[in-house]
Amino acid sequence: MKGHRHLTIVIKLGSSSIVDEKTHQPLLSILTLIVETAVKLHKDGHRVVIVSSGAIAVGLRRMDVDKKPKQLPMIQASMLDDCTDGGTPLTEPIAQILLTRNDIADRTQYQNAQNTLAELLNMGVIPIVNENDTLAVSEIRFGDNDTLSAIAAAMVQADYLFLMTDVDCLYDKNPRTNPDALPIEVVEDVASLEADVTSAGSSLGTGGMSTKLVAARLATSAGVTTVIARSSNPGNIPNIVKYCQSLKDAPKLFSSQPSTPADDDPLSRSTASVHLDGLSKPPLHTRFLPDLEPIRDRSFWLLHGLAAHGTVFIDEGAHRALASKAGLLPVGVVDVEGHFAQQEAVRIVVVPWKSKISSGSPNEIPSRDTKPPLEIGRALVNYSAAEISRIKGLQSTQIERVLGYADSEYVALRENVSLINREKGNRPVTPSLPSTPRNASYEEVMGSSSSRTVMG
Repeated sequence: MKGHRHLTIVIKLGSSSIVDEKTHQPLLSILTLIVETAVKLHKDGHRVVIVSSGAIAVGLRRMDVDKKPKQLPMIQASMLDDCTDGGTPLTEPIAQILLTRNDIADRTQYQNAQNTLAELLNMGVIPIVNENDTLAVSEIRFGDNDTLSAIAAAMVQADYLFLMTDVDCLYDKNPRTNPDALPIEVVEDVASLEADVTSAGSSLGTGGMSTKLVAARLATSAGVTTVIARSSNPGNIPNIVKYCQSLKDAPKLFSSQPSTPADDDPLSRSTASVHLDGLSKPPLHTRFLPDLEPIRDRSFWLLHGLAAHGTVFIDEGAHRALASKAGLLPVGVVDVEGHFAQQEAVRIVVVPWKSKISSGSPNEIPSRDTKPPLEIGRALVNYSAAEISRIKGLQSTQIERVLGYADSEYVALRENVSLINREKGNRPVTPSLPSTPRNASYEEVMGSSSSRTVMG
């Protein structure tokens, strides 16, 4: 890939892609192709990260266990041995990175993990990332390795995230039951897709196509081009990357040419377009285009690195203030839900309210307007749920009188708030739903959208 800049490419492999679902034997032929692809990309000067889901599956075989245990998270064998056995030509240095959500819940730990990955890549190492199932419990799990791969891609500021699965791409209808199903090759707005994904994935894995759409939302929000492709043909990855990079370079090529009257000549147009026409058609895949204004670093960490412990409901005035880069004051808070402590992450949800009483009394009870609640972001709060419940709707000067102390005039400092940008397409988080209930979780809404049926 000479002439192209060096890229950072994250490849996510599902359990069913590299381990036989019944025998739990590693699919050495696929593993060999994956290793060869990683080595080729590495030798072309690209930085490669692999996110693998097969560790528990291999552990089942070695421990002679029939199915994935629910109460025994210790069965996690390393895929590294299988990547180096059987003559698989893994000649590049590798390192295994095990993470839980708890590892990145603290900002310093998140940066440490980010720096570790960056240093390994700078040293020419291929990191193999997996969730630490030995330590992870439900409260600190990522939930699936699709989500983990998206977060890893954001941490290393990857150019591409490949979600390898058992289909070539997304389709407008189920291709198994509809012979006329058409492939969806490019997605500009992830939120415009309605995922009809009833399959929950294999018995070895934790995800399905719906989790890949969530991962695409996360990764594209961080500026990462995300690709769904068939895992049995990992050698397609370099060809897809080459094709995508050529498409990116084409506008630069044409814009550098001065416009002349001859440009209107059909022969001239034909000659100018030969660069695009000369591109060989890439292997079938679905490509999710990255956000033109990506969120990174602290903002991404606030939105996606932290698990929300509750919800703070605010009025539209507080929403406007946050959009104007002001902090969240207690006067703009109308309700609290959940149990959380100081400096824990919460959802920020806007709820239109209207007063039943016009007296202006601070004790009057607001009622909901006809508009649905809308999650607008995440925040680290300065007060606990119980404390915010007591000071909601009050002026900041009243905090000390009510609580006996005032750690801050703000419920959340603006630097500790990250908002979801809904102004453009391809917004990957929390698409608005008319039927979203007041207590709908971020994770439930994440998989929701509005218009088009997609099958994998």
